[in-house]
Amino acid sequence: MSAGRDAGVADRDDELGAHPIHFRDEGDPAAKPVVLLHGFAGSLHWYDRVAALLTDRYRVIRPDLRGHGGTGGHHDLDGPAQGRAIARLLDVLDLHDVTLAGHSFGADVALATAGQSPRVRRIAVIDQAPDYSAARFPTGNGLLADPLLGPLLHRAALPPFIRFGLRYGVAPGFDVRGAFDDPDQGVRDYRAMSPRMPRTVIVDRRRRLAANPLDAQIHALSMPTLVLHGTHDRFYDCATTTARYRATGARVEIIDGAGHSPNIERPAVVAELLADFAGHS
Repeated sequence: MSAGRDAGVADRDDELGAHPIHFRDEGDPAAKPVVLLHGFAGSLHWYDRVAALLTDRYRVIRPDLRGHGGTGGHHDLDGPAQGRAIARLLDVLDLHDVTLAGHSFGADVALATAGQSPRVRRIAVIDQAPDYSAARFPTGNGLLADPLLGPLLHRAALPPFIRFGLRYGVAPGFDVRGAFDDPDQGVRDYRAMSPRMPRTVIVDRRRRLAANPLDAQIHALSMPTLVLHGTHDRFYDCATTTARYRATGARVEIIDGAGHSPNIERPAVVAELLADFAGHS
């Protein structure tokens, strides 16, 4: 296993010698760990401001999922495979009593990890419906999943087009550029994403969630679960989604005014809710 560390950033290979996972490891190494998983077309930077508010109390670890950010790669991109990779990372770091939070597609990975690793004790789901039965995707979204046209569109995407798409993932009027230290972070993350990810999330994931929705997975896991959902999520209706999770016994917190990405829209609220959940559940 190779390892390097600079300003809290560590890049390592997992114990099986597979594709290295890029991650950031911050806070007191002896503190209780909180692991934050980003969503589709994101990166660890989608938790920059959340992490900054947690590192005084927790050890905060933020991986780039496969097919994203500094991890990259074009294989093993689905939720179960990503979950195996994160479970191995928890083993390599020898973490215990882990609180694992996943935003959007990261929620699939979080639940898959929890099903494979006894190191996970708590799960937080951030703005992800149990399945796509009531999802509302933007017009033309399916073209990105076309096996031939999708990769071409991904490579040809210009920054204005990418920024327009990112707007659907936040509440109306929220400026994504102001959510990051680098105003172009969202564009960089989209371009760094594998062109195979759209099909994985738009087509393959639909089938997988239809067969085993996230609320059913939560019920089967039977571990403390926190659900955070923005009132202005344009992908998944807040009332419909949260009603299904409440039925599993999950703790549900509504974030007023936030869209699909409260981790960048309301980082202080998300950080405080995660801190309370990790410390008292």
